[in-house]
Amino acid sequence: MVRGPGRLPVCLHPIGLRSRGQERYNRKVDLSIRSLRSGTSPGDGKVGRGTRELRIIILAARGIPQIGGDTKKGMRSQQRKMAGRLLALSLCLAFFIGCSKAKSPPQNATPPEKTILIGLIPEQNIFKQIERYEPLADYLSGKTGVRINLKILPRYGNIINNFRSMGLDGAFFGSFTYALAHETLGVSVIARPVATDNTSTYYGLIFVRKDSGIRTIADMKGKRFAFVDKATTAGYLLPLEYFHKHGVKNFRKYFRETYFTGTHEDAILDVLNGKTDVGAAKNTVFQRMSEKDHRITRELVVLERSPDVPENGLALKKDIEETLRERFRAALLTMHDDPEGKIILERFGAIKFIPTTDRDYDPVYRYAREIHLDLSQYDYVNQ
Repeated sequence: MVRGPGRLPVCLHPIGLRSRGQERYNRKVDLSIRSLRSGTSPGDGKVGRGTRELRIIILAARGIPQIGGDTKKGMRSQQRKMAGRLLALSLCLAFFIGCSKAKSPPQNATPPEKTILIGLIPEQNIFKQIERYEPLADYLSGKTGVRINLKILPRYGNIINNFRSMGLDGAFFGSFTYALAHETLGVSVIARPVATDNTSTYYGLIFVRKDSGIRTIADMKGKRFAFVDKATTAGYLLPLEYFHKHGVKNFRKYFRETYFTGTHEDAILDVLNGKTDVGAAKNTVFQRMSEKDHRITRELVVLERSPDVPENGLALKKDIEETLRERFRAALLTMHDDPEGKIILERFGAIKFIPTTDRDYDPVYRYAREIHLDLSQYDYVNQ
């Protein structure tokens, strides 16, 4: 006995179709298993959710071999094998039905008619993003009465263009991408998570290797600098403000080489491994990586720190119905009081969600003003 994709027990038997009679019996068993899983009757012609959830349909009857030979001994042997297989099938069906009943939705449950598309920025690889956000989306769908589809975007900056082209209704924005989206799309943030260490903010870092001899902006001249993405606070906006503060007007001429790594992890690793001289990234990633790779704290030194900015928060477009916006806000802000919500929060890596407004992003807007960056006209394409 093994477990299929839906984590349900599945019995595996040899496949051995031999006759038309057995084919009819196979089809009957197949239809019966599907109907048991989906809650429909074999003759109603409907396809239930079991067709989607149970990807492997095992037809134990196919294991019945064709009875051959003229001796009674051979026939008795085949009959004993057939009886054993049918017994195994019965046990599997009994166990399967028991598990199915525990998972079956109420018969009067109706699927949400409205669908909301929520975008995700590429904090980490796509599989980890889905693993983290999908349970939260399912929970919010149940609480708000709308179906939520997640759209993972390939890079930070694309979320602005894709918000329009893909018809997104909202997104979990980083601090800089939110500032950009608020100015260009008119979205409004409603809530953000509080991490398990009781923080709801992060800050940017500029760092070098301890043995590099670099400690000031003057030491950086003619060196290599690794940004993350033009649409990140820690990985781009902080360095720009740092350069501006120290009188560097054209960083492309000041440094021998500048480039974008695409992720905070890669910016840290490039400095650590000597591929570049100076890097910028967010502290939460820096700390998480240093817990697994002690070389980071042992061999790197931080030269600059940005003010705190909000962690990734959920923002919705301006034309979302106010009643639906309030349902989203209420569901997020009361999750920690709901037993089911607590489980989802634990999987998400948070203890609760807290109210968040545009004013929480003041440090980002201030940075933009100081370096004379017009968010409404900002070209966030890496080059």
